Amino acid sequence: MNTEIGTGAPPRPDIGEGWYERLAGEFASPWFADLKAFLIEERSRYTVYPRGKDIFQAFKRTPFDSVRVVILGQDPYHGPGQAHGLCFSVPEGLPSPPSLGNIFAELQRDLGIARPDHGNLGKWADQGVLLLNATLTVRADQAGSHQGRGWERFTDAAISALARERKGLVFLLWGRYAQNKEPLIGQDHHVLKASHPSPLSAHRGFIGCGHFGQANGLLCEQGHPPIDWSL
Repeated sequence: MNTEIGTGAPPRPDIGEGWYERLAGEFASPWFADLKAFLIEERSRYTVYPRGKDIFQAFKRTPFDSVRVVILGQDPYHGPGQAHGLCFSVPEGLPSPPSLGNIFAELQRDLGIARPDHGNLGKWADQGVLLLNATLTVRADQAGSHQGRGWERFTDAAISALARERKGLVFLLWGRYAQNKEPLIGQDHHVLKASHPSPLSAHRGFIGCGHFGQANGLLCEQGHPPIDWSL
């Protein structure tokens, strides 16, 4: 099914198992119609990332009932070919951006996992790690250009649905932007906070946070298997 928003998307987008039932009201809302109109205009004038079929990739790779860990990003990478619908991730064959490099550095420090030769985090998503950006599209070469257009409302609804219907999830909130989502999460989940892995802030608390090992410990305490963070 075609999932491209802004290019004649069908009434029921292919957003993955369990998610549409929770988010159908958002798709049907007037503000989402405004978002679609905005994206139609953007795509007519600019290059927009990611490709339409990848906009909902985080949801498709990690069904609602499979989510165990949530990592929140801000908006997609805005360089050619980088964004593919999973926060912090890039397709194989592209160099890892600096923030992702620091994530790999902390993985090695925390769990002894050697830096991989690619930056595709799809293996995490397939194990129940929801890699969700707050904003799901961006104009090429203009970071933050699609913020405040409606995506945040949509992804907040997704976070709220998880918080309401699931128990014991582990939320990794890196940086102030992600930490501002904490009120949506409530008391039935585990929240781990650190600075953002960006080179500007990684050494103010992200490097040394131990979140990967802590997340696995919290999962194991609930009788769930740990995440294999290696790629």
